[in-house]
Amino acid sequence: MDFKTLSAARYSLRRFDPRPVEPEKLELILEAGRNAPTAHNYQPQRIFVLQSPAALEKADGCSGSHFHPPVMLAVAYDPAVSWKRETDGKEHGEIDAAIAAAQMMLQAADLGLGTTYVGMFEPEKLLAAFPEMAGTRPIALLPLGYPAEGAHPARLHTDRRPMEELVKYL
Repeated sequence: MDFKTLSAARYSLRRFDPRPVEPEKLELILEAGRNAPTAHNYQPQRIFVLQSPAALEKADGCSGSHFHPPVMLAVAYDPAVSWKRETDGKEHGEIDAAIAAAQMMLQAADLGLGTTYVGMFEPEKLLAAFPEMAGTRPIALLPLGYPAEGAHPARLHTDRRPMEELVKYL
């Protein structure tokens, strides 16, 4: 699929088929996150693959959104590794991790899988539930899987502000 079509067609999937995601597809998605551009190429993004029933249940208990996917990617960054802008100390780890998340979401869509970016979760609760995430700052949960039968974009998916409102030529 060409990028213009892919970026327009990709939507936030909220109803998942329970079938598992093939390991080779998951690897391609993770590779897209690994290849994401980062400030100064410091690569602070950290991706935790939650796929056991116990891990998915723990993650579900930390989130206000419950989609019951077969896989959940917890996207975080390591502040000890991330670049900080010299002029004001602006932390770029969150930006880098968000770029990685976006690339993984687009790769998933290209493979016929769906995701949604979940920001409605409790980071401290997630860190407590998963000691493996110690030292990181979680930014998003990405439910991942195949669309359930009848799944479709939200009603407002295609509503876009006019280009003139979003872009200014100076």
